[in-house]
Amino acid sequence: MRASMCAWKREVAALACAAALAPGPAASAELVTREWRFQVSLDGRHIGEHRFVLRDAGDSRELTSEARFRVRVLVFDAYRYDHRAQETWRGDCLERLDASTDVNGKRTVVDVTPLDECVQTFAYWNPSILRASRLLNPQTGEYVPVQVRDLGRELLSGEMTERFRLTGQGRTPMQIDLWYSPARDWLALESRTPEGRLLRYSKE
Repeated sequence: MRASMCAWKREVAALACAAALAPGPAASAELVTREWRFQVSLDGRHIGEHRFVLRDAGDSRELTSEARFRVRVLVFDAYRYDHRAQETWRGDCLERLDASTDVNGKRTVVDVTPLDECVQTFAYWNPSILRASRLLNPQTGEYVPVQVRDLGRELLSGEMTERFRLTGQGRTPMQIDLWYSPARDWLALESRTPEGRLLRYSKE
């Protein structure tokens, strides 16, 4: 009886040890943090920066986006733009968006929880948007029909890149050129404002 009790205790201890060492659900995917920081210029003049921080745990992703632009004339702010968004993703599909944008003192808040379909924002950091037919504008909450055209390879700052053109037909027509590395890491952006001025994102 004593021998069988000892054997049972050893078995329980072994199972407890195995359970302690086995990875649980929280440890099944390693958390990887990535950051994109862009200097932003308008017609070649520096106006601010846009920063993206992605926390990637495999199928679960959280993105924080922060932008701050100032266009000054003499000592005055002729244009002021502050934007912050928090996005939660499941794979390549948006689960939740909380965004706040202030343009010249006018604040807009967007709170979206998609339910029935796979929705994507203008998430340039995620190259899967290059296959999308419509994207969610995190500043306005508008779903924008889009088309993407592959413009081929191009040298950018001495590095071979792939260039794409994204056009959208929302409230304001848009044309955005995007540059990616061969591994599809986002490198740069150019777009024309409605007034025809050139907005450019350049990586630090």
